[in-house]
Amino acid sequence: MLKQIEGSRAIAETVALCRPEVICAYPITPQTHIVEALGEMVRTGELAPCAFMNVDSEFSALSVAVGASVAGARAYTATASQGLLYMAEVVYNAAGLGLPIVMTLANRAIGAPINIWNDHSDAMALRDAGWIQLFAADNQEAVDLHVQAFRIAETLSLPVMVCVDGFVLTHAVERVDLPSQAEVDAFLPAFKPVQVLDPDAPMTIGALVGPEAFTEVRYLAHRKLSSALELVPQLAAEFQERFGRGSGGLVHGYRLGDAEIVLVALGSVNGTIQDVVDAWRAAGRRVGALGICTFRPFPADAVRTALESARQVLVIDRNLAPSSGGVLATDVRAALPDQNQQVRAVIAGLGGRAITRPVLERLLEQATRGAVEPLHFLDLDRRLADGGLERIS
Repeated sequence: MLKQIEGSRAIAETVALCRPEVICAYPITPQTHIVEALGEMVRTGELAPCAFMNVDSEFSALSVAVGASVAGARAYTATASQGLLYMAEVVYNAAGLGLPIVMTLANRAIGAPINIWNDHSDAMALRDAGWIQLFAADNQEAVDLHVQAFRIAETLSLPVMVCVDGFVLTHAVERVDLPSQAEVDAFLPAFKPVQVLDPDAPMTIGALVGPEAFTEVRYLAHRKLSSALELVPQLAAEFQERFGRGSGGLVHGYRLGDAEIVLVALGSVNGTIQDVVDAWRAAGRRVGALGICTFRPFPADAVRTALESARQVLVIDRNLAPSSGGVLATDVRAALPDQNQQVRAVIAGLGGRAITRPVLERLLEQATRGAVEPLHFLDLDRRLADGGLERIS
């Protein structure tokens, strides 16, 4: 059903269609509207049976989700930014225990200084915790990814983090095609947990493991997470067949063909990038784009295939690893064996700074002249930056 709807509300209504049995919530901007809407649906009985747990912190929110999951319930939560960092210990535990929890991450910058606007610093901080990470390019994909996330999580018995750009998507009102309850039920079967704590059949979950077996445990976690690279595209294809639209999968190539310069990115900036690519193609310039939907596990083979003909690869990183560069660019560079391909880390959009068409077009103009540095700060205010350097030197 087509609706003109806020992104957070669309996500909440979709999560409700997935029939979660336990929702744990601690509000933090820009995630709050999602759990507020779900709480209201539970209160009115629109979402039932479901326990909505108000807790005292993000650490508690994910801890309740872990407890619910090991007890055999379909569990969901949401967070953002410092909230994700506060629950970091439990993020690792949920993955290590193989619990199929789904969490929405409304991507937001991490302080200090305090900043409530969008970038991908939070997701990158816990990218290696063992969760599957899916990035939505728009609100339609945000909706579709949540339906797929529960199926992926429960098929593999692994937690899934659906990353949605804060404010840019969570607070944007646009037309979204929401699935029906019957459609979701046909795609997402009832939850049958792989492991359940049962007093009548006692077992240990999360026992102490010493040096003699810990490497093997981590190896198995690596293999299990890597298996998502096969499952994710399979379920994306099934979703497209059932719902009539393509969402999810590993990567989305756009006008790659004979592209010599390719822009690579995660999340909502892909829409702007595609507009720039269209304009440049209309002018006869050979550019393309690659949107990465599945960031963890990283789809190295799919990225390598998509970029095999590119001469220059400009990776738009909405994060910064100080003294190192962009996290996404590091992964893309590692996936490309051809040392003749120039991979540039382009740091952009930090703390919510807009990545506009004119800014991207200037970047492409620089790329055609070979003037983009290996670590390039897009739209950097040199006067402000130089003034800061003078004060600390």
